[in-house]
Amino acid sequence: MQDDPLSDVLRLVSAHSVVSGGLAAGGAWAIAFPAVGTINFFGILRGSCWLIHEGEAPQRIGAGDIFLRSAHRRLVLCSDPGATPVDLYTVVANKANGVSQIGDGDDFFMLGGKVALDAVSGKLLLDALPATLHIGAGTPHAAGMQWLLQQIVQEQATALPGNAAASAQLVHLLFIQILRAHVADAGPGAASWLRAASDRRLAPVLSMLHAEPGRGWQLAELADAAGMSRASFAAHFKAVAGVAPLAYLAQWRMRLAERALRSEAVTIAVLAQRLGYSSESAFSNAFKRLIGVAPKHYRNAQSGV
Repeated sequence: MQDDPLSDVLRLVSAHSVVSGGLAAGGAWAIAFPAVGTINFFGILRGSCWLIHEGEAPQRIGAGDIFLRSAHRRLVLCSDPGATPVDLYTVVANKANGVSQIGDGDDFFMLGGKVALDAVSGKLLLDALPATLHIGAGTPHAAGMQWLLQQIVQEQATALPGNAAASAQLVHLLFIQILRAHVADAGPGAASWLRAASDRRLAPVLSMLHAEPGRGWQLAELADAAGMSRASFAAHFKAVAGVAPLAYLAQWRMRLAERALRSEAVTIAVLAQRLGYSSESAFSNAFKRLIGVAPKHYRNAQSGV
């Protein structure tokens, strides 16, 4: 059975989710989260607060809401937009039992997580996500996510064997649920592989390309898999994914090549054959055209040679 496209990408980018910890707050408070180049998310389990993303108007969020950000912009959570924020690192410096405290009381509580990605291929996922995602408590997806949040809190509060591993698995599942909610509700938007992965006609095609990247795929057989004519398929694929089908295949091959050149001792000739190129020279030319450097130079740069 073929994996689905989203699972393929999460594996390629080495997505690894971890629990950041809880935040309890009360009274007057404000906390500033620095701009980051990674994905982080949190769920509100109790209370409400203002969310101020740099460059945007304040937004009220409350219990049951889930929020994800991938933008390189500062974020402030606060009881009042006029409150002076305290830096995140100052707050977490006094974390106890996985929970940080700010202000007086605990009428507000949230749990956070973050996603570690491969430094190179992780851009594939980051570029497909909007700067921020807000999943409201009243949406059909929120109930299951709240259940996951409660399970994570319980795991964090116990000393049962395997609780760290269980927490990591639960928070990763929460992240996947956030992605699912996004692709289900996003509707027409910027073309990307993530939109294609959620398209009922294109998802099987992406799965085929991912399963056999070295095969000499023809447009006609991909169109057949999508149940469309060649012309309609080519137009639909480009409109949804942002690139033509065979251009997508070439890009996917290069993502796999980058990973192999960084982590495997495979020769360039063998890698070329694995990815469906007729010769080492043909592969090297394609790699240089799409990545900007020859495979040999890329490998040497990654290994510090």
